[in-house]
Amino acid sequence: MPTRRAFLLSGLSLPLAPVQLARRSLPWPTRLAMAARAQIGVTRIYDPAYVRLDYPMGDVPRSRGVCTDVIIRAYRDAFGMDLQELVHEDMRSAFGAYPSIWGLTRPDRNIDHRRVPNLERYIERHGHVLSLPDSSSGWQAGDLYTMRYKGALPHIGIVSDRASRTGRPLILHNMGWGASEDDIIGRFPEERRFRLPPPSGA
Repeated sequence: MPTRRAFLLSGLSLPLAPVQLARRSLPWPTRLAMAARAQIGVTRIYDPAYVRLDYPMGDVPRSRGVCTDVIIRAYRDAFGMDLQELVHEDMRSAFGAYPSIWGLTRPDRNIDHRRVPNLERYIERHGHVLSLPDSSSGWQAGDLYTMRYKGALPHIGIVSDRASRTGRPLILHNMGWGASEDDIIGRFPEERRFRLPPPSGA
């Protein structure tokens, strides 16, 4: 993955100290963004190693992880929503509906939810696939953003409730230097936009 120095872009926000998670009275997209932002300064290492996890609610140490872990942790922290269990149970019931990129013959609860194409497919099945907006202002906080880095490497992040100096929404993600909040929309191929609301009352 690229180093942070190699990938510095104009309009980046600086890492923020962790904040207390939002109260339920705030809109869910704001709560999701705040839960992702709270990982900045905590998750400092990009580590794609396969790890055997507890189930449900399994996780690697919060000091490390990959881009999908930002999303998984944000949904857990904001809403108690466990994508590990949700993806695993959906794959158990419809394994053939998921990408066969990795040559697996059955679900693997340790890694399936930590793969971007699987999260994309889960959201296609249970959330919303949205068209790309005509302008950057059309992105909304809480949207899930995916793309292919260098045209091949899947990546995912959460659209922030904050914007760059140019007005473009920032992305909360881990692209190789730990959790951060960066100005990357419009810079990569195969960008997609999703939305996965939490359950009612979460």
